[in-house]
Amino acid sequence: MRAWLMIGMTGLALAGCASLTGSQAIPYLAEGAYDARQAVPPPPAAGSAIDQRDRRTFLATRRLEDTPRWSLARQDARKAKILDAYSCALGVTPSRQATPRLAAMLRRIRQDVRPAVLSPKRLYDRKRPYQVDHGAICVRSGLITALSPDYPSGHATWGWTVGLALAKAQPQRADAILARARAYGESRVVCGVHNASSVEAGRLNAAALVKTLETSPAFAADLAAVGRELDAARAEGPAPDPARCAAEAAVLAQTPY
Repeated sequence: MRAWLMIGMTGLALAGCASLTGSQAIPYLAEGAYDARQAVPPPPAAGSAIDQRDRRTFLATRRLEDTPRWSLARQDARKAKILDAYSCALGVTPSRQATPRLAAMLRRIRQDVRPAVLSPKRLYDRKRPYQVDHGAICVRSGLITALSPDYPSGHATWGWTVGLALAKAQPQRADAILARARAYGESRVVCGVHNASSVEAGRLNAAALVKTLETSPAFAADLAAVGRELDAARAEGPAPDPARCAAEAAVLAQTPY
């Protein structure tokens, strides 16, 4: 019963990967072209050195509750705001209206990310950290969070996939984009809803997925178009709020764990 519930709830969670309404997008990859179970290694064994490190990290990061980093982690928990999360790094605020080609590309990528997250989660079925040790989390532990396993992190897979795609579309801003993508995944550890090794696995999953996406001519064409679109949107303005970006940079300058 739990497995079927998890599949349904994880699907609902990933359905909100972007604030991009519209008809169901067609994935870039054919079914079976990417098997995350081959790319993502098993999670650390219970009691192993890495597992113990994960537990220590979870407990140590509970001290971040109600800090600015906690607030940013709560914002990052909203997958529908993924475009907003990259505004400062991009120097422009993307949206369905201002950057429709980007919105369309993310709708398609979302369809490839969903199975890439579901299959290893189903395979490994690892408990989330707050289900092992007691501690505050920055989101409500509803059905989606509680029934969707820890490994790999879906948020980290999604955030790093989007970050890698944006870095390829805007190579002149790649460092800032990837720094924000890393922080987006780390927010899940700050939130207490994923172990650090599960976030690392999400980045590994995303890197392998994007490498496979690069075999798609449609993906390559869309990346080029999105790069031009972002350049035009940045030139037209307005730029993201400087005060907001400065505050975000100050928060991200401190490594959370």
